[in-house]
Amino acid sequence: MTFRDTAAGTLTTADAGSTVQLAGWASRIRNQGGVMFIDLRDASGVVQIVIDPGVHSEAVDIRREFCLSITGEVAVRPEGSENPDLPTGDIEVTVADLTVLSSARALPFQLDERTEVDELVRLQYRYLDLRRPRVAANLRARSTAIAAMRRVLNQAGFLDVETPTLIKSTPEGARDVLVPSRLQKGDFYALPQSPQLFKQLLMVGGIERYYQIARCYRDEDFRSDRQIEFSQLDIEGSFWGRDDVLATLESVMVEVVRDVRKIELETPFRRLTYQESMDRYGTDKPDLRFEMPIADLTGLFASTEFKAFAGAVEAGGVIRGLNIGGQEMSRSALDGLVDDAKDAGAGGLVWMVVEDEGGLRSPVAKFLSEAELAGVRSALEGAAGDHLLIVADRTRVAADVLGRFRVRFGAPEGHDELNFVWITDFPVFEETAGGDLVAAHHPFSAPVDVDEMATSPATAIAQAYDLVLNGSELGSGSVRIHDPETQQKVFEILGISAEEAERRFGWFVEALGYGTPPHAGFAVGIARLVSILQHEPNIREVIPFPKTQTGVDPLTGSPSPVDDYQLAELGIDLRPEVRAARAEAAEGEPPPGA
Repeated sequence: MTFRDTAAGTLTTADAGSTVQLAGWASRIRNQGGVMFIDLRDASGVVQIVIDPGVHSEAVDIRREFCLSITGEVAVRPEGSENPDLPTGDIEVTVADLTVLSSARALPFQLDERTEVDELVRLQYRYLDLRRPRVAANLRARSTAIAAMRRVLNQAGFLDVETPTLIKSTPEGARDVLVPSRLQKGDFYALPQSPQLFKQLLMVGGIERYYQIARCYRDEDFRSDRQIEFSQLDIEGSFWGRDDVLATLESVMVEVVRDVRKIELETPFRRLTYQESMDRYGTDKPDLRFEMPIADLTGLFASTEFKAFAGAVEAGGVIRGLNIGGQEMSRSALDGLVDDAKDAGAGGLVWMVVEDEGGLRSPVAKFLSEAELAGVRSALEGAAGDHLLIVADRTRVAADVLGRFRVRFGAPEGHDELNFVWITDFPVFEETAGGDLVAAHHPFSAPVDVDEMATSPATAIAQAYDLVLNGSELGSGSVRIHDPETQQKVFEILGISAEEAERRFGWFVEALGYGTPPHAGFAVGIARLVSILQHEPNIREVIPFPKTQTGVDPLTGSPSPVDDYQLAELGIDLRPEVRAARAEAAEGEPPPGA
């Protein structure tokens, strides 16, 4: 049986007089007694069909989202009845044959963009939400982006290679998602946080150019740009350095943006070192659609008598300032910024307002010399009406607080402009609050200088790089360690004993001893990229079946309990307090069907 021969959204006035067969959903119905108008929607778009209920009596029972197949003649709409909001708004199809393929229950929400719907409800009925034009367009854009990625890399000689989903647990920055083994009770697989080690093994194996649309899993706290499971474009190349990776990714981004947004990007993308980005913008993922730089005022206040500033400098801290421009802010609103700075971890904040005559109005102005006030105004390029913010604190705290204010007061609305930037030369290690060193990216990134890493690990620089778009990190990469000795040294600095390294990574380190070529790679978060290109503030809008902010799937009800028989097969039991909590929660659940 044939259901259709034409896509609804493709019809034009050139098709007038032809007979077509269409199939889709009744998205809008207008019954005017002697005639019915239905907007018939399929994946290609919408077209108006016209039904005579006197001929097709079954049409009066049609409701929204009934699935229909019709045969009819394409006609130009009568003058004055055109719909300029529809690509097919100049024509309609007069129905000769009508078949109701399936009926639809009363909808839990209307499937148009005029109706605001609670996200939990939308996700519970995601299969209906996917019919909404906005969500459908997002998935088309996602598919277009992935097709462009594959096209560029296939043409460049990359091989699309799958890597395992069930792997050995390895530290890559977030908690692993663990899978118990039934056959080896008490042992666990981990779902990959990334294909990192396996794509490096592909380089050992001589693949040379690898890519994959890889499924990854990270058990980390949810945010608008995070999900427990996600897809990334993963690439790796042998005999590559940093610039080879960056040039390849730029060619991919150019093609994706051309196909999705119909605009041309200029290359090469701007580059900033990690330190330049932190000093100037207070973050390693700067939004460069606007400037509003942070300025270092430490030298200006080297001999200050203002105790708050002097104390910060004596403690090894810095004094940084930011001009947030003219703002309509009351004294209480300005004082509120001080509280915001404290909430972000700073000891406080000083605000100043440039007055018409050039002076600075501030609660601390009386404690500063004329030279210091003039120096602040000059360094921050303060004009009349500008508001200046100053933080005196530890370097990282001052950068973070002013970086937040920079985005808060400077970021433009929307995502119309696309501003890509490479952030390079990250530290090899970062220091935790307890003073321990952890890998800044992951423990397989090559240092710029191995000897420097060995003698001064806290200041060593890695051959690592991030791609940032409009203030969002799209992905990370690095030149990899390709010799066992350097890899073992990194493990030692991280406090991983030789025994632990052998237990967790012995299989990988051994592979590095068999003539491993220099290699480098990168991974791009697909949902993050597409969400920006589609003007979506939340990546859940570009994922077909996402989890909520708390990791729950309202559609299927996962995560959910399993019965004791399944647990026993796996050699697992729940702790008593967990069982008690589950039993208490179950008592409060409504009965099935309520």
